[in-house]
Amino acid sequence: SGGCFNPAVAIGLDLSTGSAPHFEGTGFGWSGPYIAYELTGALLAATFFKLVRPGDFGGEKSSSCELISEFLGTYMLVLTVGLNVLGKSPAGAFSIAASLTSMIYALGDVSGAHFNPAVTAAIVASGRCPDLTIPKACCYMGMQILGGICASYTYAFIYSGASFPLGPGKGFNWASVTIAEVVFTFVLCYVVLCVAVSQHTKASHMFGLAIGSCVTVG
Repeated sequence: SGGCFNPAVAIGLDLSTGSAPHFEGTGFGWSGPYIAYELTGALLAATFFKLVRPGDFGGEKSSSCELISEFLGTYMLVLTVGLNVLGKSPAGAFSIAASLTSMIYALGDVSGAHFNPAVTAAIVASGRCPDLTIPKACCYMGMQILGGICASYTYAFIYSGASFPLGPGKGFNWASVTIAEVVFTFVLCYVVLCVAVSQHTKASHMFGLAIGSCVTVG
């Protein structure tokens, strides 16, 4: 799409390309649909903001706020992963880490910003979060999986049905996959437990950056 995400940018680019004769077949006016799409995104953001933060509008926080938070954060994370892989991004790890970090800061105080069934399982297994009961954890995992599924259909739709297989990369086998997935899932879950759960090492400001950085580690 060009990555405008801003009506002012869309209008500026539209004006410049419309007046440039070497852009054959283009002209002023394409910013109209872009502006409509961007304003739709803005309205969706306001809607989700109200859904996950009713306290800002005089309402009461409920369990549905936490579940929507987990769905939204996981959706954005998986969507970013898929778009980076399909787009063959040379800096995918940094993009994915930025997505995770931003959603942690946006939603961490709503649901804890797990966005990962493995993280939820680790927090439950640690026994240091009594509010996260097993039934609640199962609900979290369900919403995380749903968010991931919706994200996968979204990136496939953006790329006209294209996707990518899950399995060992070229030149690797299942033993390599096992070690990589175990070790780097451990890194992520361990850092979450240390900077977001432990009362002794919990970080009040840098936790999102620390957790997001785990993506670049792996």
